Amino acid sequence: MSEEIEALPLALPEGVDPEKYVIATYYAAVPREWPVDKIAMAVAVEQSTGTWIHVPGETVELRKKHIAKVIAINEVPDFEYEVPADVKLRQYVVQIAYPYENFMNEISMLLTTVIGNISMAGRLKLVDLTFPKSYLEMFKGPKFGVQGLREYLKIKTRPILNNMIKPCTGYPPDVGAKLAYEALVGGADFVKDDELLANAPFNTVEDRIVKYMEVVDKAAQETGEKKMYTINVTADAPKIFEFAEKVVQLGANAIMVNHLVAGISVLKALAEDPSIKVPILGHMDFAGAIYEDPESGMSSHLTLAKLPRLAGADILVYPAPYGKQPFFLREKYLKAGRTMLFPMHNIKPTLPMPSGGITQLHVPQLVNDLGTDIAIGAGGAIHAHPMGPRAGAKAFRQAIEATLNRIPLEQYAEQYPELKAAIEAWKAGPVSLLLE
Repeated sequence: MSEEIEALPLALPEGVDPEKYVIATYYAAVPREWPVDKIAMAVAVEQSTGTWIHVPGETVELRKKHIAKVIAINEVPDFEYEVPADVKLRQYVVQIAYPYENFMNEISMLLTTVIGNISMAGRLKLVDLTFPKSYLEMFKGPKFGVQGLREYLKIKTRPILNNMIKPCTGYPPDVGAKLAYEALVGGADFVKDDELLANAPFNTVEDRIVKYMEVVDKAAQETGEKKMYTINVTADAPKIFEFAEKVVQLGANAIMVNHLVAGISVLKALAEDPSIKVPILGHMDFAGAIYEDPESGMSSHLTLAKLPRLAGADILVYPAPYGKQPFFLREKYLKAGRTMLFPMHNIKPTLPMPSGGITQLHVPQLVNDLGTDIAIGAGGAIHAHPMGPRAGAKAFRQAIEATLNRIPLEQYAEQYPELKAAIEAWKAGPVSLLLE
């Protein structure tokens, strides 16, 4: 092969070493008269070695080693003889191979490369990233993962129950601690802060961790079950690292970070910090701003699952399509869940935590869709239960037991007033109740 061909931003899929490149797959739509092959190659150059015009320092030798290569351009529909006159935009699936030596295991630089400058290019969306084994070996991934969390919480096979403390914010630590205690004694395996509460003057992380861990220990003694509290340490850097280390020193047995606003690389730094020896829950607020547009941005399974799993989240909150967010496509929800759980070379599976208006009635659907390796994220359905938050958590555990024993909830509820009350209270559904 001539050096000139090797230096082109173009190759066959079989012409690149799969262990040296990260493959990015894009959706692109361009006006019918635009030369998509030239545009794709311009993107590959723009995101690797060059710019809009040839510069003297971009030598053949440099390009051979560092240029990105367009390895596939496939039009959908796949026109062969002519493009119909009424087609104004032609749609393509484009794959570009990026030599990962350009960015290595720095997630900030990975994203700068694969969806940086070109994120402003119009109808172009990053829909997938394929990582070779040699690339993933540079990452540690989750410290605990699904199996590690099960061992940590001493829960062998059933779904893990989470409670999000509600109200979301505005209350002092004493109030939150009482709510957390009721949920934990009722059967929640762990509680978490709402993402809207981190280090507020009326409820600081230092004050909250001490009071909450007291009730975590108390609930554990009373129930004979391991309990956990994921305290929200989200903040601007470097405060987030200070908060994380401080709460662990004060006894925290888990932490939470909204990694999409703090930065996925911040999540990675926390997960790799040897002093943070506790599970990390990643929260997805801000995700819609990244994946919502069907023709630009970055697909939801990358945003919600693959990248934060790579960074080291042990648990990932993400939206379920049948609670208060029915507009999230079910197939996208399932794809994100699989992306957290399915084998990914050396990277441990991350525990999916579907959330958003989840009630006891949703438990069979959750298990049917994703299996038992899930954390069920519930807030209002516990704290607004007609019999109180303790009963709300009990009702969830009853729904889990019924589901695992393949007994219809209504039938099982005849024996358990907490579950029966939940069914009656939430049968209209979260969206209907919200609009009342």
